[in-house]
Amino acid sequence: MSATLSFTAPTAHGPRDITLAYARVGAGEPLLLLHGIGHHRQAWDPVVDILATERDVIAVDLPGFGQSSALPHGLPHDLPHDLPTTVSVLGAFCAALGLDRPHVAGNSLGGLLALGLGRENLVRSVTALSPAGFWTQAERRYAFGVLMGMRRTARSLPLPLVERLSRTAVGRTALTSTIYARPGRRSPEAVVAETLALAHAQGFAETLRAGRSVLFTDDVPGVPVTVAWGDRDRLLLPRQGIRAKRAIPRARLVRLPGCGHVPMNDDPALVARVLLDGSRAQSARALRTSFSTVAL
Repeated sequence: MSATLSFTAPTAHGPRDITLAYARVGAGEPLLLLHGIGHHRQAWDPVVDILATERDVIAVDLPGFGQSSALPHGLPHDLPHDLPTTVSVLGAFCAALGLDRPHVAGNSLGGLLALGLGRENLVRSVTALSPAGFWTQAERRYAFGVLMGMRRTARSLPLPLVERLSRTAVGRTALTSTIYARPGRRSPEAVVAETLALAHAQGFAETLRAGRSVLFTDDVPGVPVTVAWGDRDRLLLPRQGIRAKRAIPRARLVRLPGCGHVPMNDDPALVARVLLDGSRAQSARALRTSFSTVAL
């Protein structure tokens, strides 16, 4: 079920009215899914049906992406698309939906936000797929340069050309190989939709600007954490997973063989298993003390 939800979020600049788009399917304990910068909630489509067999799955368009409006501008203050503000907005979104500390999984920017929700103790467990924020400054500049290049390309290509390219595996590779290790597996319709999502993302520039100062170095105490990294990630390099493990010593660190930066498309069965393992209530207490590490 796709829907929009309007709610009031407490922020550092006072309460503000927010509207987010989301899709919800399945039954069980709630699992919130957060996509990366420039993407939209449909990034999770390859794994949603698997997850929905055990979870009440809520995939949300982040503020300023997909069908969600950007954070409010104007008096008395503009709301920044930064980590504290977006975490507060997502916490209020969960409260408005009646979700009591859901499990959360995020990819890239979504992984960073998922860890932020975990640090605020707003969720039961966190699974972060190639989360942002564990970079060196050189790695951040590289990633941001690639993202800005992708954005310029998406905005410059006429829609008929995007549609024509998406019909062939070679064309889908040209459009999406930066984020997928197996771009030929993505459907033509999905490639067109996510190219348009990147081109039209209202929150892209503000979010990227706010990310310049992000460096995640804090632990996430009291919440089971899984960090997973594709070994073919060309945007946030796999060695950043080692830094994530150092920052969050009790986290389980998982290698995703043959997967790129957005691994849900590259190996849906593996990613779904990692997400379900990380969010299984019966093992949550054990996960705090017995996470295994798979070397990247």
